[in-house]
Amino acid sequence: MTVNEAAIAADQADRLATSIESVLLGKAAIVRLALTALFTEGHLLFEDVPGVGKTTLARGIAAVLGGGWRRIQFTPDLLPADVTGVTIFDQATRQFEFHPGPVFANVLIADEINRASPKTQSALLEVMEERYVTVDGTRHGVPRPFLVVATQNPVEMDGTYRLPEAQLDRFLMRLSLGYPDPAAELALMRGAALRSPDDVESMTTAREITLMGELSRRVHIHDALYEYVLRLARQTREHPALRLGVSPRATSALIRAARTHAMADGRPFVTPEDVKALVGPVWAHRLVLTPDAALRDLTGAALLHQILEATPAPRPGVRYAAPEAV
Repeated sequence: MTVNEAAIAADQADRLATSIESVLLGKAAIVRLALTALFTEGHLLFEDVPGVGKTTLARGIAAVLGGGWRRIQFTPDLLPADVTGVTIFDQATRQFEFHPGPVFANVLIADEINRASPKTQSALLEVMEERYVTVDGTRHGVPRPFLVVATQNPVEMDGTYRLPEAQLDRFLMRLSLGYPDPAAELALMRGAALRSPDDVESMTTAREITLMGELSRRVHIHDALYEYVLRLARQTREHPALRLGVSPRATSALIRAARTHAMADGRPFVTPEDVKALVGPVWAHRLVLTPDAALRDLTGAALLHQILEATPAPRPGVRYAAPEAV
């Protein structure tokens, strides 16, 4: 990737971020992380308390993409066929015809995903990883890019089903909006004019998002950074407070996200700061704590912070840019 290509990509990211931020005050950093996931074609899980704008942000992301998007309100009585689609016998043609479900869209907003039964949740496992669904033995491909933007409320646990580790591992990032800062909340109380996601204009196309993903794969990563990520991963697998560390899928996901993060920042090369900024969002939800660590109220994010502090980054003298990009 050249410096000029990185600058063009950064300008595109800035324009999309500005548009999305118009529907949600004071969350610029979260919007940037969400765009990093989208350019990487990785799925997003927003986990937070009610009323902080999870669904609003998800709809804002879908609106700027310009591709087809669908929303599913997950409930305990939702069936797998309500997500993937169903094969119906047509009396007129005397043939079975496949009727696609809402999963056949560029962006699928899975609202309150943890309220669906495990059987329905599992209907998303195949499509999130393979980008196709299998119905009655026939495979059907979904549009590209395909992005699941899911939300869940970790507080109201009555009538919910915990997402299994296998499904959590398919989300590139888990993000938390948190409460707005005092200035933003005061502006909201005073009736700040925020745009509705329905009023957000499309600023890109599905094809352009795919091209951004292809461009990010050309971002240079120094060998020292590959080794740095591997050292961090091994620390999670050997940490006494963790029953399960990150998988090889997680290390690959962090590398892909770091490339995209650098590109959106206007750089054709990755630095240790890209890795450090993404370790929490990309890895924290994939960790399984020991019972003792859970009783001590430790979290995956806190343990990752400890691991980052204890694992030295590559020496400052490393020249991270590719020779042709310097």
